Parts: sequence; C-alpha cells; structure tokens
Amino acid sequence: MGKRLGIFGGTFDPPHVGHLILAMEALDQMALDQVLWVIAPDPPHKHGKKIAPLETRISMVKAAMEDDPTFEISYIDIDRPGPHYVLDTMLIVRDRYPEDERIFVMGGDSLHSLADWYKPAEFISLCDEIGVMRRPGETLNIASIIETLPELKAKIEFIDAPLLEISSNQIRHLIQSNKPYRYYLPKSVYNIVEKLGLYREGENAVI
Repeated sequence: MGKRLGIFGGTFDPPHVGHLILAMEALDQMALDQVLWVIAPDPPHKHGKKIAPLETRISMVKAAMEDDPTFEISYIDIDRPGPHYVLDTMLIVRDRYPEDERIFVMGGDSLHSLADWYKPAEFISLCDEIGVMRRPGETLNIASIIETLPELKAKIEFIDAPLLEISSNQIRHLIQSNKPYRYYLPKSVYNIVEKLGLYREGENAVI
C-alpha cells in the first residue's frame, strides 16, 4: 500500500508558524501520511526582488520541521534547472513515488489563478486530490473555476484553516522596521534569522 503524500510548495522566506499550522491541518484533515515541502529556488513572480539565498531557506525549513517525521524537505525543484512549472514538479513526484497518492495543497488565492497556470488541466490530472486551504469567512467562487476546469470537480477537497494573519512578507517588514517578530517564527528559525542578520536594512539586506 502506498502513502498519501501531500505536496506543499512555497518560497518559505522565511518559514513561519503559519506554514507549520497549515501543513499540520492539511496532514490531519486530508489524512496524509507525509507532507513534502517543495522549496521554490527562483520563483518567477519574485524576479527583481531580493530573497534569502536558497541554502539559507533550506536551512530554515529544515530547522522549522524540527525532525517531525511527517514533514520532509523536497529537492525536486532545487535539483533541476528552471523554469519550474508545477506541472513538471508533479511529473517528477509521480515518477519518484509511483505507489503513492499525490495530494497537492494550495491556498484559495492559488485556486483562483489556477486557470492561468501552465497547462492546468494536465496538472490536475496528475493530482489524486487537491486540498484547498479555506479560512473562516473566505469566499471562493468555485462554480466559475470548475466551469473553466471541469476536471477539478472530482479532485478538490477543502481544508478548514484557522484565520492566521501571518505572512513571510509581513515578517520581513517587521524585521526591517525593527519591530518585534520573535513569536511569528519557530525558535530555531528565529535563531538563524538573528545570527545571519536577515531582512535588515543595509547594502546586503534581504527584504
């Protein structure tokens, strides 16, 4: 019997407690056996913006997991040249884990833009299920999305996520502004940010 494998992608710059909580909820509500954290090495939507070096983000994600056996860092996108389309990521996941069910985890904002992804219908076909994070009060116009991508109807499942007003962008700006941010991050990640002086003002600042 194969595992139920969750695929959870992001820049993770930095990984914060919200990421951990959402991954935990996906693991529980979708009855997953493991969650692969797929780090985007060079996200195209962030070209022209400063991001922490890839090796630093890898170190922070590893630290955030704190040896949780249900979480695993994935090098699928790290070990191949870009551009990194999610379709290609899922093709590699299928080839590497042929016996496992593949459950892609995304946020509601990603669901709304799914039709604009590279070959979205082929991407959907590679997923056994698609778990969509749904926060309290969030409205998702599912009917119009399914009208555009009818194959999505049989795959989509909702994950009830807590209302967490936490983002990596917010944390970076708190640090840049010398505001308190300690408890937005796992202690191990906080220690890395402080040790390396990440996201602070200056010539080499990552904001």
